[in-house]
Amino acid sequence: MTSLLKKNNNKGRIFIVSAPSGSGKTTLCRKMLERFPFLSYSISHTTRAPRKDEKEGIDYFFITKKEFLKKIQENFWAEWAKVHDNLYGTSLKFIKEKIEKGSSLLLDIDIQGAKQIKAAIPNGVTIFIMPPSFRVLEQRLRLRGTDSEDVIQKRLANAEKEMQEKNFYDFSIVNDDLNMADLELAQIIERAFL
Repeated sequence: MTSLLKKNNNKGRIFIVSAPSGSGKTTLCRKMLERFPFLSYSISHTTRAPRKDEKEGIDYFFITKKEFLKKIQENFWAEWAKVHDNLYGTSLKFIKEKIEKGSSLLLDIDIQGAKQIKAAIPNGVTIFIMPPSFRVLEQRLRLRGTDSEDVIQKRLANAEKEMQEKNFYDFSIVNDDLNMADLELAQIIERAFL
């Protein structure tokens, strides 16, 4: 069925996925890209330093804070936000080019950005990934081993606020079992083309 989705509907769609850090959002997004060949990943820009395995132009476009702020003045961003003391943004040109070509985009962005994109593109499908519990979320953040204790505490404080916004989203998925969450997200994407 998935191979017919793109053939039967030449219009591109936007899927906006948000979640607290450590909820498994990036893993689920990667699974969707493997499952649906017509789906492209919207690569965000960020001012934060790359993590160990991240690559420029694949995971993010890494830019300086000065460059980022200049692009705000140039109306370059479809959405942008400050998250965990870093700036993140999605290029409006990137989105327009993909949609005009009939491509569907998967946006992995925070709640502030999701609201900005949804305001600009009301038919975008919004999905919130929830951790099974706050305790599990904290365990996942610690097991990643990528953040200092201060950063972990900041991420946990932000997670509490983010989870209160889940009702803004069209869909909410609890990522307790990765295979089940994967299936739920795939079904949401498939139904968007029916």
